[in-house]
Amino acid sequence: MTLADTVAHLTPERWENANRLLIRKALAEFAHERLITPEEEGESYVVRSDDGLTRYRFTAVRRALDHWQVAPESITRTRDGSELPLAALDFFIELKGSLGIGDEILPVYLEEISSTLSGTCYKLTKPQIPVAELVRSGFQAVETGMTEGHPCFVANNGRLGFGIHEYLSYAPETASPVRLVWLAAHRSRAAFTAGVGIEYESFVRDELGEETVERFARQLTDRGLDPADYLLIPVHPWQWWNKLTVTFAAEVARGYLVCLGEGDDEYLAQQSIRTFFNRSHPEKHYVKTALSVLNMGFMRGLSAAYMEATPAINDWLAQLIDNDPVLKSTGLSIIRERAAVGYRHLEYEQATDRYSPYRKMLAALWRESPVPSLQEGESLATMASLLHVDHEGASFAAALVEQSGLPAVDWLRSYLRAYFTPLLHSFYAYDLVFMPHGENVILVLKDGVVRRAVYKDIAEEIAVMDPDAVLPPEVRRIAVEVPEDMKLLSVFTDVFDCFFRFLAANLAAEGVLEEDDFWRTVAEVTREYQESAPELAEKFARYDVFAPEFALSCLNRLQLRNNRQMVDLADPSGALQLVGTLENPVAGF
Repeated sequence: MTLADTVAHLTPERWENANRLLIRKALAEFAHERLITPEEEGESYVVRSDDGLTRYRFTAVRRALDHWQVAPESITRTRDGSELPLAALDFFIELKGSLGIGDEILPVYLEEISSTLSGTCYKLTKPQIPVAELVRSGFQAVETGMTEGHPCFVANNGRLGFGIHEYLSYAPETASPVRLVWLAAHRSRAAFTAGVGIEYESFVRDELGEETVERFARQLTDRGLDPADYLLIPVHPWQWWNKLTVTFAAEVARGYLVCLGEGDDEYLAQQSIRTFFNRSHPEKHYVKTALSVLNMGFMRGLSAAYMEATPAINDWLAQLIDNDPVLKSTGLSIIRERAAVGYRHLEYEQATDRYSPYRKMLAALWRESPVPSLQEGESLATMASLLHVDHEGASFAAALVEQSGLPAVDWLRSYLRAYFTPLLHSFYAYDLVFMPHGENVILVLKDGVVRRAVYKDIAEEIAVMDPDAVLPPEVRRIAVEVPEDMKLLSVFTDVFDCFFRFLAANLAAEGVLEEDDFWRTVAEVTREYQESAPELAEKFARYDVFAPEFALSCLNRLQLRNNRQMVDLADPSGALQLVGTLENPVAGF
């Protein structure tokens, strides 16, 4: 590849297209979050710059949950009456006052926007696969075929730290096979923890294969080191080249870390960017690695301290699901994080608090693959795919409805019973909440119908909102205190506002299912669940899913306020940006 080839995706036409798509999303989501207030002018809406001189004019359909469906081709930008090209960087500068972006945040945010635009340009070079074809493709073809990223966040592909050659090697949409770098880490500074029934030696042999383990052991003995003194840690290649070789130089020099080279298996990066699917052996574990890249409000490291309790939390949840007849009946499963390894850099630990990115540079975990659990005729797709819209404006969800041959309402009901009922029951029966966005849920499909859901990303994302819950000591970390009036926001925000809002709008826009029918079905499935669990009636009344309105919790506002750490994971409700209320679309049913 020549130097010029590395930027071949950045052409004037694609750049213009990418900017139009991003400004469309910014207008829609910032209007939703009430950062901007579009004024009606005839058939269209107008948003003005801070100085009032630049006007963005567009047409939009307004839907439930104050959702703005903006037509991208309708957007124009004029200043003093003359038309200007759409340029996302200018848009944020012209509206920085309205958006409340501080001077320190603005340039970093613009860099994240630039990276997101560049990623869109790359995606526009790929062969455009119609959704009718994509729904019949394999799990990883669907995963790498996603084009939008998080539906709410405007700057959702920042990945600050990746150069272009690294983007081409490691971004999920490029579908480049990756070999992980393996380090031997001295046991005096590293720890391996695992779920019940897992033992280090046999686990590592199963994952790496006998030959590779022997090869790595020989490299250590050739240096006069005892393999028994070391633990193996898989590392993202970017992390090795850009961080560990420099930031952890002392550890390498003193023999606490020994680089053993690449493993033999090829992996594919997932939507979450630092998690890898084993392409060589799909039945083997996913590997999640530390990656000190700034992406969507967080440095994507992994904490060695957090890793220690991870397998125990997963075992606890798996047992809870196993022993609960309601959760069993929905078919819910989790892919457990079965083993974890973390390395503690003692000097950086002395120099930092527990939230510092310096403590999250070297750790990994192994998560089960969903592939071995498939029955005859079943296939997998990330739930994020339901919101994927192809180049012709057709959605993946509508293509599944078509493939299923079912009336859209029946298709939706199957999906809701698989995905939504377990969330409701976990909340009401156990005060347990997940982070159930599209990237954290895998759907098991048969002939286009959702058969069951698989939740993932357990230990870092779940919380029990009852501080008095009786939990085993190693699991106690997941208990959080949340004000009573904010507990149900986990359902209203994460599910209704950040996922169903888009799914309902897409299906309505395509004429597949009216919005009212969508929300009526959500209400029906909720009532069906509540009627099946009369013993929880008091909780249903106290936390009312059918309340007339709920607080609007704004994600972009979090990122615009602090794009390096949006939320304190130990106090998730403390950071929320709440702005007024939304009418609850199921209240009328």
